[in-house]
This record gives sequence, C-alpha cells and structure tokens, in this order.
Amino acid sequence: MRDWLKALAAQLRQGEAVVRIVVAAVRGSAPREAGASMLVGGADSRLYGTIGGGHLEWKAIAIARQMQAQVSSSRLDRYTLGATLGQCCGGAVELWFERYDFCDLAFIEEALAQRGSGPTTLTTLITSSGETALTTPRRCLQLGVAEATARFSLHREDDRTVCVVERIDPEGLPLWLFGAGHVGTALVRVLSGLPLRITWVDSREEQFEALGNTLPENVTPLLSDDPAEEVAYAPSGSHFLVLTHSHDLDDVICRAIMQRDDVHWAGLIGSHTKAASFAGRWERYGYTRAEISRITCPIGIPGIASKEPAAIAIAVAAQLQQAIEARAAGVTTINSAKINAATTTATLAAAPAYTPAPAHAARAALGAN
Repeated sequence: MRDWLKALAAQLRQGEAVVRIVVAAVRGSAPREAGASMLVGGADSRLYGTIGGGHLEWKAIAIARQMQAQVSSSRLDRYTLGATLGQCCGGAVELWFERYDFCDLAFIEEALAQRGSGPTTLTTLITSSGETALTTPRRCLQLGVAEATARFSLHREDDRTVCVVERIDPEGLPLWLFGAGHVGTALVRVLSGLPLRITWVDSREEQFEALGNTLPENVTPLLSDDPAEEVAYAPSGSHFLVLTHSHDLDDVICRAIMQRDDVHWAGLIGSHTKAASFAGRWERYGYTRAEISRITCPIGIPGIASKEPAAIAIAVAAQLQQAIEARAAGVTTINSAKINAATTTATLAAAPAYTPAPAHAARAALGAN
C-alpha cells in the first residue's frame, strides 16, 4: 500500500487494534516484493493493501485476526509457496505481523510529523522467536537519512534478533503530466495507483473544474497560463509526459524539457510523422542530437493499436513503469522509440516545415537559449 503509516494512524484514532502484515523477506519467486504490506482493520474488518493475494494472504489475514483477539504483539513466520498453500510460485517468504492499538497512536503520529522533514527510517527489533524485542525503544525513528537509503531492509543481528529498517517518508517519484484532455485524464486514473507524485498541468481552468473533488491524494492539479514555464520547477530526476491540446504548446514544453540535463524520462504523444517533424524543427533551432534524444515519441508500448483514451493510457503507463524500473536497476537511458535526430537525412528533409504560432514566435527565435 502506498502510505501505510497514514492509514494506520486513521484506524488507531478510532480506537481499534490493527495488525500490519509485511513481506519481510523473499527467496525465489513470490507474489510481492520485500516491504509490501497490508493492514487488517479492527471492528470494521476492513483490509488495506495486499501482500499478493491467494491462499498465503488468506492465511495471513486469519493469523492477524487471531492476534487482534489475543493481544499478541508481533511474530515472524516463514512460508514455502508450494502445494500446502495451494500456490506454485516455488519460492519462500517471511511474513512479519505487528499489532498496533491506541497506545501506539502517539508514536505513529510523531512518526507522521517527523517524516515531513525529509527521508526518515523506522527501525523495529524483533526476536527470532517472533516476540517484539524488549529493548528501549523497541521502535525508533532516524531523521535525515540519505536519499539513497533502501525503502525496506531486514538484518539478522544475531541468532535471536532481527532488525527491520524501513523508510516512512512518502514514496513517490515525481511525474509532471502536461494536458488534462481525454488521454491525460485516463492516464491519471491509471497512474494514481502507483508510487508517483503527479503534478498535472493545464492552462484550461474548465478541464480541472469538471473533475470536482475526485482527484487522488498523490495528484496535484496546476493551472498555469504558461505551462512551459512550469518545467523549470520540476525536481531533478522527474519524469515528464506531454500530451496537450496544442502542437505549438507541445513544442515549447518539450524544448523546455530538453534544456534540462537532469530528466530521467520524457514522453511526447504523437505519431512517427509528428516525431520526425518535431525533430527536424528542433535541429533547425540548434538543439543537439543528445538533447533531442531526451524526448520519447511516439509513446506507449508496441502492440496496442487502439486509439481509445483508456487503451492509450494503459500502453503509456506500461512504458513509464518500464522507465521507472530501469531507473531502480541503475539504467540511465531508455531507448524505446526515442526521437532520433540522426533519423535519415531524407526523413528529416521530408518533415513538414514549422511556422510557430504568434504567441510562440519569440520563444522559437531564441532556440535553445
């Protein structure tokens, strides 16, 4: 789940006991990665998040409900994902169960407050027998950790003690999405379930007004008279998607993106013809091939031909997820369908000449500057 700490606090304020189930370690193939978690609510029996579904999750929920009734504090169990669980993944997982009640609320609220200052870790000690270690404190916060600190790690301190360290500052890579039309709206629906911080930019007030108060928590609408100027405010390492209602606006936004050298991935909606046309004009403006190659166009994984906004959103979301996972693996460039300024001379020569709209003529004259 995207923000277990916030969801946990909301449950504890109602005076209910909650059990958090965490995938603590994975060996081989498993439904979820280490650090994935879910909450088993109190009297309302609600579930938040998932550890992968199937019989493993069903069994884990049953254990969590027993812990709520028995006032058990913590346990760490190992499961083989084979025939006995009705799952054929073939791997093994360790599940950490931690029970929280109203007495833990003060600490959880302190953690929520402290994490606002930057990268923060929560460390919990658990004995190998499954009981929470009786050290003081058994849970502790560490502020100001390095940005590169892993989101979740488990360390075996000795034969009896396991130390779990997890980041509790909100997870989310920055995505700046330009365009609140049909495709942009469909993309926000798909992408809001991922660990992203989405800034959604458009110059048309009515586009956001039509949405009312339905936006997910991780989506921030930004109404701007000049969307291209907003590119400068995106944090380093951002991802960009450009799909506005205007080719002129697409052009100036992409040129603002190309002037930055700290962009992880940027995509522009359009056909191969549009890609060649834009590449040609950017070369004439004086942009280098390296700068032009920062823009991916067309966007979306291959094999999906539908032009339905929802279908386009699925294809683009899949490509963006590939870029995100490549980033996590340390890959700095994604070569799928990038605009290539070195496309053949004939292709560039055939690209339609571009005459900027009056509002953008001055910007075009400046070129890369």
